[in-house]
Amino acid sequence: MKRHYLMKTERIGFSIWQESDLLLAKILWSNPQVTKYIYAHGIMNENDIENRLHTEIENERNDHVQYWPIFELSTEQFMGCCGLRKHDSYYEIGFHLLPQFWHQGFAFEAANAVINYAFSTLKTKALFAGHHPDNNASQRLLKKLHFEYIKDEYYQPTGLYHPSYCLLYTSPSPRD
Repeated sequence: MKRHYLMKTERIGFSIWQESDLLLAKILWSNPQVTKYIYAHGIMNENDIENRLHTEIENERNDHVQYWPIFELSTEQFMGCCGLRKHDSYYEIGFHLLPQFWHQGFAFEAANAVINYAFSTLKTKALFAGHHPDNNASQRLLKKLHFEYIKDEYYQPTGLYHPSYCLLYTSPSPRD
């Protein structure tokens, strides 16, 4: 099935979660390598996955954002998700990629596109992000994206305090 993409980068297409995407949701969120830093017990059962998919669909319906499913444009292969959700009065950025797409710059590319969307389309002035205290790869990525540490914040799904970050909008410099 040909996907409609609401946004594209050089290598990635961003789609919208649909009820018919349950199999993709299961591929992503049943993978313990993907979920080990997202939930206290490290895995999601079938009910958790269905609930997560419905949450993403509701986020799109209510807030016009979600952790959008992403696809490699050259192969149309499902890669995971990257996007936004409401966090207090701002948006939170997040990304969950399948392991075969790690260490290839896809998370950075996808996150940059989402940051651009948040600042240019949604006109938000700041983005929030957090990561599991043991997820060093996410920490390095957020720093590479110029997020700045603000505090540790309690994250109920893991029962831990997660390092939390903010990225403030800065207007583009005038061209000479």
